[in-house]
Amino acid sequence: MADPRYTDPADRDPRERGLNRRSDAPAVGPWLVLGLILVLGAAVYVLSAVAS
Repeated sequence: MADPRYTDPADRDPRERGLNRRSDAPAVGPWLVLGLILVLGAAVYVLSAVAS
């Protein structure tokens, strides 16, 4: 059974603590994704300008 959301950390099941630690932050930040899209867009723009 899962522990309640705001249970004292000392009272939590160790397995639940591990799951909570992994689920707190996203694997890839939204700014990183946005930055990669912008960099790829700039690269495509430069390549298309050079090719024509």
